[in-house]
Amino acid sequence: METLFCHETDRGYRVVAQQGGKRLFQAILELKETSAGPRPGRFLLKDGSSEKPRSPDEFIELARGANRIRISQQTSPEGRAELKEMLSGYQLDVTAVRTCRLCANKGEYSPISSETAINTGEEYICPDCATEELERELSFRGNLTGSAQDRLEDLLLEVQDLQRITNLLKGRLDPDLTKFDEISANVEDVELQQVDSLNLHPGVQNLLESRFDTLLPVQSLAVQNGLLDGDDQLVVSATATGKTLVGEMTGLDRVLNGQGKMLFLVPLVALANQKHEDFKDEYGDLANVTIRVGASRVRDDGNRFDPNADIIVGTYEGIDHALRTGRDLGDIGTVVIDEVHTLQEQERGHRLDGLISRLKYYCEERAKRKQNYGGAQWVYLSATVGNPRDLAQALEANLVEFEERPVALERHVTFASGQEKPNIENKLVKREFDRESSKGYRGQTIIFTNSRRRCHEISRKLEYNAAPYHAGLDYGRRKKVERMFAEQELSAVVTTAALAAGVDFPASQVIFDSLAMGIEWLTVQEFHQMLGRAGRPDYHDRGKVYVLVEPDGSYHNSMEMSEDEVAFKLLKGEMEDVRTLYDESAAIEETLANVTVGGKAAKRLNNRMIGDVPTKHAIGKLLEYEFIDGFSPTHLGRVITSHFLAPDEAFRIVDGIRKDKHPFDIVADLELFGEDE
Repeated sequence: METLFCHETDRGYRVVAQQGGKRLFQAILELKETSAGPRPGRFLLKDGSSEKPRSPDEFIELARGANRIRISQQTSPEGRAELKEMLSGYQLDVTAVRTCRLCANKGEYSPISSETAINTGEEYICPDCATEELERELSFRGNLTGSAQDRLEDLLLEVQDLQRITNLLKGRLDPDLTKFDEISANVEDVELQQVDSLNLHPGVQNLLESRFDTLLPVQSLAVQNGLLDGDDQLVVSATATGKTLVGEMTGLDRVLNGQGKMLFLVPLVALANQKHEDFKDEYGDLANVTIRVGASRVRDDGNRFDPNADIIVGTYEGIDHALRTGRDLGDIGTVVIDEVHTLQEQERGHRLDGLISRLKYYCEERAKRKQNYGGAQWVYLSATVGNPRDLAQALEANLVEFEERPVALERHVTFASGQEKPNIENKLVKREFDRESSKGYRGQTIIFTNSRRRCHEISRKLEYNAAPYHAGLDYGRRKKVERMFAEQELSAVVTTAALAAGVDFPASQVIFDSLAMGIEWLTVQEFHQMLGRAGRPDYHDRGKVYVLVEPDGSYHNSMEMSEDEVAFKLLKGEMEDVRTLYDESAAIEETLANVTVGGKAAKRLNNRMIGDVPTKHAIGKLLEYEFIDGFSPTHLGRVITSHFLAPDEAFRIVDGIRKDKHPFDIVADLELFGEDE
């Protein structure tokens, strides 16, 4: 027998015999006082729930056969003295050791040291018992998935303090524990391009020279890879590295040199509005700027779309609608597609894919008709692409990839219920706004959540001045929020994940109140796009990201995973490849649009798209549905494609009209379609 372990109880001493880390038996030993000192008085061998009396002398024989005898330090000083006196009477050595009381109560010998002991606030216990206590606490907070529980157990063993770990589940902000990792700032060695060497149109050249002497690294790489020679480019670089100017620089140069107008296309109306205002402020003295969003000819502020303008800022759908309805966009010299990773989105990816194909066709056909028009240069921009080389090849563009992170980025994870999250967000926002960077800017926060209602709910609960920001606000109110944030009058904006990309809020901190966009979990790419908003080199010393995780939380019964499971998938996940996938509905919609724009060239337009479109099947369905007649859209087909309707939506509308339903009822049917599923 290796070890005989003694631990004081209210009945005497529990005795545990171990061999090779396994318990041989346990017993209860009661001592009696004799003239020779304390001696074994009663020895009860435990067998399950029963106790079998054995001769007290048997204990002495067992003790003599043990390699070592240990007494728990948790035994009282009087008890330790009594045991030592008894054993020394038989010339047996004994050592007091630090052990886990919980293990001892279970009849197990578990020595602990400063390297293994876990502090509970009241005592020190072994790692196994501490893990059991943590699991018990987790069961009250919700059923965490394996990744989240592993994270907490790893932290427990690292800090050896159970109370600090359980405090995380109560919304306590302990930066040493919440910190998941840090993405270091890194600087690539790029030969910077001197602005005075660019040989641009004097209007652009003078404008750039008045602002800076050299281009930023990603801009320099773009020039070195043929930007000003008219080469198409895919520019992949982190937020705030200056990639937007790549498209603006060549686009404005071509405008002023009479090579055609610039289209600057973004996925959202809010982004188009902001970019339109920026362009008017920066380039309004050199060129006419207009905006095209959706099917409307009128913006929220009353300005009309001018198709003859030098610079058209638009949403993807705004320009696509112009193509689908046969609008003349004039000579296009440059097309800048911002947030090109939208190509992989399930709902909108196929529409961007189709738009690119149709717009290229428009430019090529115009070049055939006009000898003095040489077509368009294409510049695609993104901060997050998992397969940049493949995408550049598919887009037939030179790849300009710049992996520099201007400032370090800390990523933190903590746990809280939906009700607790606003309180934590309030603490984080206050703490950040109370700090000032070495550049003289106070820390400001973007909070991403999954609904407009939640935006207002959170912003009302923040003590420092904050504002909601989402697509449901009118144009003037959004502009006011942008201005107040830029002037540091707001500590935070609370926005939906749908506005994650592009909107220029120079925040030092990003908080994820939710990891969902509507009722869908974020993808790794969307997550990186959003967290990339934290930290700007001209404003902040570092960026911070806080992911607030609700154990076992979800936002719709259709969601298969819980928020804690999603959190660690996103934090550890690799960027998804940008690929456009087509189901039957998407294939029919894009093929109909291509027939509308290109007629018999529709097959060619389909073939040049990024995704694999089943063209033959789609055309067959279009003929069957009477959306086309040969390679021309029917009247019904034109209405469907001009309103971006999927086939099932079109059929529900037609069915409602035939049944003489009120338009409101038809709209309600469309909104509710698919809810039961």
